[in-house]
Amino acid sequence: MSNTRRNFLHSAAAAAAGITGAVALSGQVAPQGGPGAPSGGRGNVRGPEVPAGPPPQPASEIQVPKMKFGKVEISRLIAGCNTFYGFAHFNQTLGTVMREYYTPERVCDVLHQCNRFGINTFNYYPGGRGKPDFERFLAEGGKMHLIVQGMGDPSPIVKAFQPAAVYHHGENTDRAFQNGAMDDVKEWCKKVRDMGTLVGVGTHKPEVIAMVEEQGWDVDFYAGCVYNRTRTHEEWSKVLNGELVEMQGECYLQSDPARMYKVMRATRKPCFAFKILAAGRVTNAEQAFRTAYESIKPTDGVFIGLFPRTKDEIRENAERVHRLLTKA
Repeated sequence: MSNTRRNFLHSAAAAAAGITGAVALSGQVAPQGGPGAPSGGRGNVRGPEVPAGPPPQPASEIQVPKMKFGKVEISRLIAGCNTFYGFAHFNQTLGTVMREYYTPERVCDVLHQCNRFGINTFNYYPGGRGKPDFERFLAEGGKMHLIVQGMGDPSPIVKAFQPAAVYHHGENTDRAFQNGAMDDVKEWCKKVRDMGTLVGVGTHKPEVIAMVEEQGWDVDFYAGCVYNRTRTHEEWSKVLNGELVEMQGECYLQSDPARMYKVMRATRKPCFAFKILAAGRVTNAEQAFRTAYESIKPTDGVFIGLFPRTKDEIRENAERVHRLLTKA
């Protein structure tokens, strides 16, 4: 993924001038069961019956390994949502191109392809087109467990989709941490607990996970960005010896991942690492994936954004994770 984003930046000016040439997604359609699709258990949502269409693509011989999460089995590679809706975390140009590329049809196509490779879990985004896009995917026969980014009142999403889990959105958590308002986050987690779903805390700061663990919150898991991109102005000034950078919210330090992986290993609770490629800045994707899976526990997973405009990232990432986890 990182090479895709990086290479695409060089052609962004041409894209803005109207040169398209987007790569098709191979015409793949939703699998109707098989090893690439989840079956049974809370959090496994199914769409309504739809008229028979073309024969579904068979499950790939390459399947992403699974892990137990609550009452279900989920893939250890989870489809991210940022790229679907233009949250590039790189610059405004790339974000715009992502939004233009990702029509509802392409969002669904990518999720269907994920099913083919055993990626049966989606880091669901509840805003904007998130709900209608996912409803369309279900209506086309798609199946996914949901790990929901919780913002505001998550009860409508819990009622609509019965997700496997909901977690307090990372940037909101970090602002609460910086403002001394973590009691509000704790109360939010209690309310989600009462909804009958697994509840977690998202963050970009390893010290947040350490604090929640020390205080013994009633939560089931954590979602941690391996790069601390929510440092305050003062924190960045200290790290950079008084210097500041443009877009300080999108500054990625090479020393950050080791700190987040350390706290993830220290807790027995499942953790999900995200932005392991530094939103496309990492030049060696193979090493970043290797570092991630060697650094986290067997009960942990990875969220990964997908932008298959110039190559089949779904297959590439699935093959990479399969190889790393099975040593094949």
